[in-house]
Amino acid sequence: MSSRIFAYALAGTMAFAGAALPSDIGRGIDLAGMDHSIRPGDDFFSYANGTWVRNTPIPPDRAAYGLGAILTEKTNRENREIMEQAAAGNAPAGSEERKIGDYYASYMDEAGIEARGIAPLKAEIAAIAAIADKKALAAYLGGTIRADVDALNNTDFYTDHIFGVWITIGLNDATRNEPYLLQGGLGMPDREYYLSSDPHMAADRAAYIRHISNVLKLAGVADAAARAQAIFDLEKKIAAAHASRVDSEDVHKANNPWRREDFAKKAPGLDWNAFFAAAGLGDQPVVIVWQPHGIVGEAALVASEPLDVWKAWLTFHLIDHNANVLPKAFVAERFDFYGKTLSGTPQLQDRWKRAVAATNNALGFAVGKLYVAKYFPPSSKAQIQAMVDQLKAAFAKRIDALAWMAPETKAKAKAKLQTLIVGVGYPDKWRDYSALTVVRGDALGNFERAELFEYRRNLAKLHQPVDRSEWWMNPQLVNAVNLPLQNALNFPAAILQPPFFDPKASAAVNFGSIGATIGHEISHSFDDQGSQFDSLGRLDNWWTSQDFAHFRGAAEQLAKQYDGYCPFAGACVNGHQTLSENIADVAGLSASYDAWKISLGGKPAPVEQGLAGDQQFFLAFAQSWREKEREAALRQQLLTDGHAPAQYRADTVRNIDGWYPAFGVKPGDKLYLAPQARVRMW
Repeated sequence: MSSRIFAYALAGTMAFAGAALPSDIGRGIDLAGMDHSIRPGDDFFSYANGTWVRNTPIPPDRAAYGLGAILTEKTNRENREIMEQAAAGNAPAGSEERKIGDYYASYMDEAGIEARGIAPLKAEIAAIAAIADKKALAAYLGGTIRADVDALNNTDFYTDHIFGVWITIGLNDATRNEPYLLQGGLGMPDREYYLSSDPHMAADRAAYIRHISNVLKLAGVADAAARAQAIFDLEKKIAAAHASRVDSEDVHKANNPWRREDFAKKAPGLDWNAFFAAAGLGDQPVVIVWQPHGIVGEAALVASEPLDVWKAWLTFHLIDHNANVLPKAFVAERFDFYGKTLSGTPQLQDRWKRAVAATNNALGFAVGKLYVAKYFPPSSKAQIQAMVDQLKAAFAKRIDALAWMAPETKAKAKAKLQTLIVGVGYPDKWRDYSALTVVRGDALGNFERAELFEYRRNLAKLHQPVDRSEWWMNPQLVNAVNLPLQNALNFPAAILQPPFFDPKASAAVNFGSIGATIGHEISHSFDDQGSQFDSLGRLDNWWTSQDFAHFRGAAEQLAKQYDGYCPFAGACVNGHQTLSENIADVAGLSASYDAWKISLGGKPAPVEQGLAGDQQFFLAFAQSWREKEREAALRQQLLTDGHAPAQYRADTVRNIDGWYPAFGVKPGDKLYLAPQARVRMW
């Protein structure tokens, strides 16, 4: 389970595809998609989006659908064209373009994958069967650990390795990179799926046991049903040891630098020397343990649970983890559980869509280099950079205006803002894929080598200077991210186009949409977690005690506001789980509103489409969160995601004073908040 301390993405997952991009999208406000039968003060999301929501079906291969999905579909088709051209085989052998083409073509070769069957995994299955003792088990667990990057790359699997490893700048020493060890070992999204008494969770547990059994049967493993139950029972014990999502976001609970020689004493049960040596971490004197309780519990289970159960667990996860590059029976089985059961998605994606996603995961920056050359003009980069400067200036003015903040705290906040590194479109230095071997016709081998390449690339950072400009998101990803330890932001090229950014749209629309996104990511540097890091990315308390107490009070007020949003009876948003994102939404929208007003130079905003400037701004914001989800996916989001559902993010406007006169919102309206009840974070 990755922590958002490492990276705050704009959305938990925006990698949905669907219908073709409408030709008029992004050209101002979608008036036809609004629902004027709803009072804006009662439900602003539905007022802005109700007709679109009512008339737009979720495509059968999607768990959710919205503007991010539509734009991702457009981008995926562009990526497909790039990959198919690369797959034609005209690029020089060993070049990045050739690797892109060979990876994509191998994934698309269903006939070849079908013919090879399970054979490509036989050697690894045999290696698991040959594990003779717990020391050998520890070595195997360490040797198969991989970089825990699922939170950023929108992968469709969970932390099914025993632990996750993230390598980035140290919490306490910003001059060097450190390894972070995170709890893992689960095949379902979160500990609550194993432990909750909710009947939906109980049904998911039963389905998961069937899934484990079915996977083992497909691979020809004997006693599949009994082994499936044993595997589930082991994972339930792992889940009981796990820290909760909320606890995992508390950096002070997570800042646990353990010396290597202390692991055996603090977390007995696992042969840590064998584990770290196999993981390539044998030369690291200190490892930061993110969830100590989870690590201690899992190490104890290595000792207490039978070796055969661990071997069965390893066998299942090896097969299931590689299912998408195995014969179609494995693909269908995996989709049946993770797609249909957990997300409510009726239909598997087309093969080409899965091939595009897989190639982007493996060679994302190589694809991105080709993508931006073709689809991201320098003019867009320049315009977004100008908006970033305007947003930073507006945020600085908001800091100056804070009556409750002491001058010394303001000075440090502004220093952090001034040193913020903002990447627009794509990195200045492209990633080097020369060490990655791609073999045409070896889909499974390519997948495994790409994962190992990424892990080794991360390991290498332990012996290199800190790079604060490092990018974590592919340029062709529809998302954005704040990196607190780097004090940096990434705005990938793919989100910097209609509907989120349109060079031909009014300033009000662009500031309401992409401006709020930019403000959101800037604000993450000052949310409940980002605010605990200084201008160098160090974990450092730069607040006076009075200032931080005031800030925490406002944060608690916002958490309570979101606790009251309940899409289902008894299933509500967790205001503390989503607090960082909610703070960034409020602060980012406020800063973008100010930046837009400043950009007018004192002149009134022009009326467009019959809408005043403020109406354009707030409607653009609400329409940027246009999305609908299947019930199963929404229930999963409530449990596992740090982001509130889209409809409640659109209602952030209720905390902004300018929204009330723009739409005549009065006391008695459902979203109305008295001025003193509106949350003002920055």
